[in-house]
Amino acid sequence: MPMPPHNRRSSRTAVVALGAAGLIALAAAPAAFADETAPELVVGGIEPIDGVRPGTTFELPVTVANKGTGAAEKVWVTYGVTRGLDFAEVPSNCRAQQVRSYDEMPERWTVACGFDQAVEPGVVYTPERPLRVKALDRAFNDELLLRVDENDPGADENGYPPVAGTAPAVKLVEAPAGEEGSARVVILPVTSVNTADYQVTGAALKGRVGETVPMKLEFTNAGPAWFMAKVGEPTVRVVITPPAGTSVVKTPGFCRAKGDAYECGMSQRALNEGGRETYGFQLKIDKRVAHAKGSVALSTEARPFDPDKSNDKAEITLDVMGGGSAGSPGGSTSGSGGSSGGAAGGASSTGGDGTTANGGHLAETGSSALPITGVAAAAAVVTGAGMLVMVRRRRAQRLN
Repeated sequence: MPMPPHNRRSSRTAVVALGAAGLIALAAAPAAFADETAPELVVGGIEPIDGVRPGTTFELPVTVANKGTGAAEKVWVTYGVTRGLDFAEVPSNCRAQQVRSYDEMPERWTVACGFDQAVEPGVVYTPERPLRVKALDRAFNDELLLRVDENDPGADENGYPPVAGTAPAVKLVEAPAGEEGSARVVILPVTSVNTADYQVTGAALKGRVGETVPMKLEFTNAGPAWFMAKVGEPTVRVVITPPAGTSVVKTPGFCRAKGDAYECGMSQRALNEGGRETYGFQLKIDKRVAHAKGSVALSTEARPFDPDKSNDKAEITLDVMGGGSAGSPGGSTSGSGGSSGGAAGGASSTGGDGTTANGGHLAETGSSALPITGVAAAAAVVTGAGMLVMVRRRRAQRLN
């Protein structure tokens, strides 16, 4: 969940220019021009948070340290949480902003706090009163971002207007040594104890031999928890087997043929609480097969957060009217002529608020190696002993 500067486009242009020419200039600059008294701010003091229960609050015991050789005259600490969390209160020296989903990132809340006091080298500081966060009813696999800056990070241009806090202002006080962090930006998981109910809905088809009929199937997350898809982590897929004696002439986006069946992914919107994904196929009835049925089912990987398995599979029935040759039951003919189908977990996305159309902000899910990002930053940052590289994936377009 990067906290971009107010004008992201100008920032990107500057980065490109630096890559083309600025690095050469920096390499050639005499050592005398180097700033030998520059501050180097880092955040820390907090570990991954687990076992949170919806409706409860918890504190963020954040520390700020200066590992440079010169004092920082003023610092800004930015907190960001994904949509399953919210801030319980906001001090008056901070501002809160709700940020819409964009660029593959889910909807989130940010709070930027300005501390008009010097941060000296070698000293560890902490807010005198930790910021408190509330877990909402939909909380499940959320993320917390912490960032420290010398300058005002500005508002996110994709968010609603920032609102000043109303709780008493806080200041930084000295903290025990040894709790300083090692990076300017830190991202941590926040896991809540919650459940979600993934469901599928089948269809009852009717037509004559030779006709093409629509088949509409649906995936729903009945909640209460939302699920944030993340890079490199496979998520649920929907496996659709059309009735025998039919052939698919048009597939929806997010779906791809896999043997006699189709495997379909979904957008982040569908994984939000109350979210849904509809798969609209076109089937041609090639012949009449007695008692032909298909199915729609969730993939079989373990989902301990979804204990109700009774609605993980549904039937697709087919009533062939009139005459027609009767064949033996078997798999459907998975033809793709005239198909607009794309790969499972194809390239479409929607916003975390469940209202944005395809081509939006968070990449869809579906295949076993779907690159889906949760909170991502636009640069490589060091967190603890490892390197966390956060990338901005290109947007793609959902095929209909």
